[in-house]
Amino acid sequence: MGGDGDKFAGKVKEAAGDLTDDKDLKAEGKKQQVAGDVKNVGKNVKDKADELGEKIKDWRVDRTP
Repeated sequence: MGGDGDKFAGKVKEAAGDLTDDKDLKAEGKKQQVAGDVKNVGKNVKDKADELGEKIKDWRVDRTP
């Protein structure tokens, strides 16, 4: 499951924990939301690194005599 999916599932678990007064389920939901945030940050870092790699390749091609 991707980061957004984890965040959504975590929100559902947290809400279910609230409704049923289940502290463990609520905590599990919050934890899953944080895991989703971490996955999204990791994906964003990877995407930016890929963009930078492409820019470097383009720069090298442009500077080749």
